[in-house]
Amino acid sequence: MTDVPRGIGTADADRAAASEAAAGGAAKRRYVQQMFSDIAPYYDRVNAVISFRLDQWWRGRAVRELAIERDPSGQYLDLCAGTLDIASRIARLPAFRGRVVAADFAESMLRAGRHKPPDGVVELVTADALALPFADGFAAGAIVVWGLRNVIDMDVALREVHRVLRPGARFVILDFAATQHPLVGWLYRLYFNKLCPIVGNAVARHHSAYNYLPESVKHWPTERELARRMEAAGFVNVRWKAYTFGVVAAHVAERA
Repeated sequence: MTDVPRGIGTADADRAAASEAAAGGAAKRRYVQQMFSDIAPYYDRVNAVISFRLDQWWRGRAVRELAIERDPSGQYLDLCAGTLDIASRIARLPAFRGRVVAADFAESMLRAGRHKPPDGVVELVTADALALPFADGFAAGAIVVWGLRNVIDMDVALREVHRVLRPGARFVILDFAATQHPLVGWLYRLYFNKLCPIVGNAVARHHSAYNYLPESVKHWPTERELARRMEAAGFVNVRWKAYTFGVVAAHVAERA
């Protein structure tokens, strides 16, 4: 793949690079890491604009599914933690008395969000989801929001999350879904594939980042297929909930 550093290049080259990275392979890791490092200062703003601020509601639902109340003093993993929105939400729950480990391989994203959580509650770790530097069974729960889609081998990442969870711990995945609503589906695809890249790239001042987003979703498994792959990684009681006419879905499972 031809690198297009910091989003500079022709529109065709940007789209081609985004499409190739979204398809997977060794080049994906380099592309995604550079992309998120570039857009880190604009990431939260773009999410709010392109989702009409629904991203905050969706994140809140995902954190609720994690069911922190089952062990409010436990240690929780926020994987692909980005700008720490999820880690901060967990840390600020009224009953929470534990610790959040926020892991991401794009250190710039972690730095961009380090002002969000309260002091002393969230630990920032630069780490790859395919080789987590944590002991077996260290976490009372784990969550990944719009992040698993960006790893180069999702099945390896699922097995890694399963490894670091203790028995009975809950795992939540929030990501885009394949809505079955005919009208919503048509409008969603029009906006997501055509308008979203224009708006996102303009706000982030990056030529290719939000071309990658719809391309990566094309390679994301259906809700049923994702559930099957979670079960293959060892998770049990796998289920999912769709939100906003099926535009996004939260998968929830436990380690046996």
